[in-house]
Amino acid sequence: MVSPLMLVVLFFAALLAGFIDALAGGGGLITVPVLMAVGFSPAHALATNKLQACGGSLSASLYFIRQRVVNLKEQRLNILMTFIGSMTGALLVQHIQASLLRQILPLLIIGIGLYFLLMPRLGEEDRQRRLHGLPFALVAGGCVGFYDGFFGPGAGSFYALAFVTLCGYNLAKSTAHAKVLNATSNLGGLLLFMLGGQVIWGTGLVMMAGQFCGARMGSRLVLSKGQQLIRPMIVIVSAVMSAKLLFDSHGQQLLQWLGWI
Repeated sequence: MVSPLMLVVLFFAALLAGFIDALAGGGGLITVPVLMAVGFSPAHALATNKLQACGGSLSASLYFIRQRVVNLKEQRLNILMTFIGSMTGALLVQHIQASLLRQILPLLIIGIGLYFLLMPRLGEEDRQRRLHGLPFALVAGGCVGFYDGFFGPGAGSFYALAFVTLCGYNLAKSTAHAKVLNATSNLGGLLLFMLGGQVIWGTGLVMMAGQFCGARMGSRLVLSKGQQLIRPMIVIVSAVMSAKLLFDSHGQQLLQWLGWI
């Protein structure tokens, strides 16, 4: 059982995570460690994190849809491929080791951060589209959705990058569309965790409320501040996420080398 005081802490942690996630992704960097610090097992922390993340991604998605930034009819194929991809990834990760992906993922996320940092005009305005229809849905929806179900960190940034580079959308519009696909893959992953009985519902629903509020605040800034806010947030979140993943993989060896443990 989680104490009432800790539920308040988890609510505000989820609120902050939802705010950051709506702008640049990476909210799980806050919520998963907090859940584990409270005493959740890794399986329960990941499952409960998927539940609360649904609150943020759905809140942001609803806001962008109501503001008519996203047209759901145009995204039906992308949503379908994302859902299939996320379910496939979540099924597969239960049967194979994800250690190789954990090793190369920091390099991929560093690459995203550098890409946005070194190309300052990227996403300033809409550009010519490179992929249409099913090919785009398979890449942006199926592949990234598979990754989100299989592993997860940084999925929002991968979705946004796909919309910027392949769809030609500006950065604010790409972020809005990314949240819709992120919500889809979150739901797909959550279904698998629910079937496994790993979700701690009471704590997850409290955090879901925090995520919903934080994501709504972040979504408003996406449309009002757009380029000037999203780009630095993506670069910062990519750097922090990469550092954390590298430390998780190699931190103990580093501390031993430094003689601290």
